Amino acid sequence: MIEKMKHYTFLVYHGKYDDFLEKLRDVGVLHVTQRDITDEQSQDLQDRLLLQDKLGKVLAHLETLLPEGAAAVNTSEKPSAELLDKYDELIAEKTRLEQQMEAVRAEADKMTPWGNYSVEHLERLKQAGHEVHAIVCQADKYDDTIANAVLISRDKINAYYVIIGDMPEQYPGDVVQLCARNHGQLLTDIDNIHGLQVANTAKLQQFAIANIEALKTLREDVRHQTDWRRVHYDTQAVAQDTVMLLDGYCPQDSEQLLVDMLEKQGVYYVAQDPKRDEPIPIKLKNNFFSRLFEPITNLYSLPNYSEIDPTALFAPFFMLFFGLCMGDAGYGLLILAAGLYAVKKMPDYKSIGWLGVFLGISTIFAGCLTGVVFGINLDTVSWPWLKNVKHLFLTSNNYQAQLGYDPMMLLAIALGVIQILFAMCIKVSKITIQHGFKYAVSEAAWVILLVTGIVLLTLHYLVGMAWATPVMYALYGIAGLCASAILFYNNPDTNVFLNVGSGLWGTYNMISGLLGDVLSYIRLFALGLAGGILGNVFNQLAMQIGGSAPVWIGWLLMLLILLLGHGLNFMLCIISAIVHPMRLTFVEFYKNAGFEGGGLAYKPFKN
Repeated sequence: MIEKMKHYTFLVYHGKYDDFLEKLRDVGVLHVTQRDITDEQSQDLQDRLLLQDKLGKVLAHLETLLPEGAAAVNTSEKPSAELLDKYDELIAEKTRLEQQMEAVRAEADKMTPWGNYSVEHLERLKQAGHEVHAIVCQADKYDDTIANAVLISRDKINAYYVIIGDMPEQYPGDVVQLCARNHGQLLTDIDNIHGLQVANTAKLQQFAIANIEALKTLREDVRHQTDWRRVHYDTQAVAQDTVMLLDGYCPQDSEQLLVDMLEKQGVYYVAQDPKRDEPIPIKLKNNFFSRLFEPITNLYSLPNYSEIDPTALFAPFFMLFFGLCMGDAGYGLLILAAGLYAVKKMPDYKSIGWLGVFLGISTIFAGCLTGVVFGINLDTVSWPWLKNVKHLFLTSNNYQAQLGYDPMMLLAIALGVIQILFAMCIKVSKITIQHGFKYAVSEAAWVILLVTGIVLLTLHYLVGMAWATPVMYALYGIAGLCASAILFYNNPDTNVFLNVGSGLWGTYNMISGLLGDVLSYIRLFALGLAGGILGNVFNQLAMQIGGSAPVWIGWLLMLLILLLGHGLNFMLCIISAIVHPMRLTFVEFYKNAGFEGGGLAYKPFKN
């Protein structure tokens, strides 16, 4: 659900304003309303945000440099931005050494065929009128009859030789320029540069140990200063700059903390319910289970203040859809085990761990429905202990003859119909809350018409129930009332003729849209089926290759294929099981629920 907000406006004497802001930040419950600011103020905030971002990247890099078991030093000195200058100098040195190493290695590779020649001797020959020309040609084109030519080295591709003195008119290959340092000297340079790189890495490690805590403090200081300046920029000076006016929003569950502080400080304030057209921040308030799915809500958009929080409404569907897309009880056990490990051993990822626990349970449930465990189809194996339960698995082998279709495909379509109808009911409630029930009559009529039709068709075809004549007339009456509401009362603010036109157009869109939306849910069945087939293929491949090999190596090949194959299949299933339920949520569910979004996240001014 969306937590209710109160709009607060404060009038504070300018001489006590900074003290008031300190108290306000200590309470930490007010979301300050942001105002338009000048270009200069915007640039100041942007510079500070860039500094925060740089500090975050520097800290992330330094944490990777901390030696194993080394602890960062806590310093009492006030950190300053000069630490970043020292870091930049070390990084500049590191970059320079890397570039220098790359260049020298390229030169060393180039000079390898020429060996350890003496640059001094070459210079003496040149001064004596015997210039040395280095030439590279294809190995099969080298001619040892060339005058004054000396072969230096040869490989499978090229021949490397020199001509001393005057160059002949024709010779194979291209002239190259020898470096001022020979191959051995370049290798020495590489060793020297490597030593400098090791020393640079040691400096960075020492810098990390000595300053990482100080940089964390600096980042928090910059963040607090940025928030402080933002609030000052959002403050309006009135009464000849003697009174400061500030307003913002406070959750009703936390406003007593704010009121107590205001009463104690003697600050004048006005509290009132916010108006619909105000930029009201959104703070979600859900139970333990639904709160695990709030990151999924945030991925798309927060609801606006006049809407219904969709998190708790789509969470059970998302959990079930994930399990159907995975479709393997063995994979569910792995997800469950990983989630429990994160809950117990990784406190920073505890919420993600609990989400993994619920998704793992859903996957185990879906795998038990279809009888798939690590790609093994339990309804096809001849294990004695499965004899009395094999007929219960929802597979095509067991039920397609009776139903005409794969039971899991029918289940996926049924779940799609249920979620879409549920979303339409949410839309009716949303419109009623926002505008009144008369604006939701047409949507409610569609829900009643669809539910009635689905129930009648289900009972008739699956149960064979026959309806008495009075009941049929009553049903016809309900259908007629719903059709009248859809055609003639879809918009209470327009006349009947416009309503008929918009009703017909809306009917076409509804029928075509519902058909496409429902068919989208077949992917739940298709993805689960694909994952099971791939897992089974890897099992068969492992058995065939491992069984055909000698015993001493067969088990190793089998284990390797199973690990690699199921590892790849597991990752593919995870991706599809996250992406497609998100698509069903953000497209089919949100569209039929009339989700608007665009909510502003609640960010209180606090320490």
